[in-house]
Amino acid sequence: MSEKTKDLIVPASKKVLYEYQQKGMDKIFEVLEKSPDNYNLLYQLPTGGGKTVIFSEIARRYIETSKKKVLILTHRIELCAQTSTMLDGFDVKNKIINSKIKELPEQDDYTCFVAMVETLNNRLQDDMIDIKNIGMVIVDEAHFNSFRKLFHYFENCIMLGVTATPLSSNVKLPMYQNYDELIVGESISYLVKNGFLSSPTTYCYDVGLSSLKIGANGDYTVRSSDLLYGDDPMLEKLVYAYEENCKGQKTLIFNSGINTSLGVLNSFTDAGYAIKHLDNKNSPAERREILEWFKMTPDAILTSVGILTTGFDEPSVETIILNRATKSLTLYFQMIGRGSRVLPNKKTFTILDLGNNVARFGAWNAPIDWHEIFRVPDFYLENIVLDTEIERNFKYKMPADIRSQFPKSEIVEFDVQEEYKEAIKRGDRPKIVLERSMEQHTRMCVENSEDIMDARNLANLLSDQIAYRIRLYSYSICKSTDNYLKWLQEDYERKLMQSLGPQFVS
Repeated sequence: MSEKTKDLIVPASKKVLYEYQQKGMDKIFEVLEKSPDNYNLLYQLPTGGGKTVIFSEIARRYIETSKKKVLILTHRIELCAQTSTMLDGFDVKNKIINSKIKELPEQDDYTCFVAMVETLNNRLQDDMIDIKNIGMVIVDEAHFNSFRKLFHYFENCIMLGVTATPLSSNVKLPMYQNYDELIVGESISYLVKNGFLSSPTTYCYDVGLSSLKIGANGDYTVRSSDLLYGDDPMLEKLVYAYEENCKGQKTLIFNSGINTSLGVLNSFTDAGYAIKHLDNKNSPAERREILEWFKMTPDAILTSVGILTTGFDEPSVETIILNRATKSLTLYFQMIGRGSRVLPNKKTFTILDLGNNVARFGAWNAPIDWHEIFRVPDFYLENIVLDTEIERNFKYKMPADIRSQFPKSEIVEFDVQEEYKEAIKRGDRPKIVLERSMEQHTRMCVENSEDIMDARNLANLLSDQIAYRIRLYSYSICKSTDNYLKWLQEDYERKLMQSLGPQFVS
């Protein structure tokens, strides 16, 4: 018998809890037993840790001991169905309150109700439904603020919120305003170490985000993200990152905008890969068909927008690509969590980050103080690493396939900042730094080429390194507007091409 099997709390013929899940549930009831009947409690557990299993058993146990009913609130229809199915596994007789339900004449036949927040709010406002004898309200994905509108209907009930990230989706409405206490479950690192979640291998690609704009919701706007990630160089970088690290793996790509996702679809299709696109404009039938294809195709790639972060569970996903940047800690964990499920033949998964998200929030499985975030969210949000600071710490490393094109060049690095310091000491004008950088690039292209065409092809491979050097130069001279950087790079590349011609005149 395996160690994991020994940890099971109840016989295998029923729904089971692992030891850490039982521990979390016992802690919840321990706190509730000492608290008033209208106590608001928040429980945190990572995505993939089994929150639905835990609160289904909580509902069963509460109904059995209190003789009162339980209401479970969700924000998506898929979560309603999943929750209802899980409750069935715990022998909890439940009913979904969806848009088709106008009244509940037979409510005495049920001990638990599962409702979409908007649907239930409409029914309660119109006095169409009066749910009797509710003693506990369980709020799934409690970090969403849409649930707040229902709290006043259940002021005398226990309110149990569950979430992977106890950080409100609205910075102006912190969670401590609605919940009296936070209980933190086992960490991601614990769940990985003990085989409950897959172990990640993370690859990060530096991306300049200075062109991105911040919207009213505090995150990067879709429009500015589409302009950056839908551009050909970024699409090429994405395909390159996939081919370098996870080619042939079942891959889920998260994008900020539909235009970007369609660009991803076209780029991977042109490269000969099996890929489909999914967003919230697809019909339910189309969505089912696409997800079934994704499930059944071993090397499938699915590029998506804002639809698979919650209510989606496909354990066979082997790679998560963050083809976007986000300021949302919750979204960061939700996206990566889609790849963390374990299977008998899947104990690891890959994370590709093309949005500096790991640098912004830390590694997915790194320690995090959820109690501090719950108590003082403003302090946490104000101290998230800024994009400018992330970019200042970029260290460009020439990819191996590009480096192999310059076999005769012993040195391909150039210390822009040190060159700038030396130039200032000598009293030279700052731009001599770029001139010396260009001299090195010219030499690299010439000494590894047979003719001018070879040299120009090599020069085209240096675009990322040139952009990196120019960004460091702009930091040194304290001038880094988008237009200025773009002009500098275009000017540099034009002059580099011009410098190659005279080197091949016989």
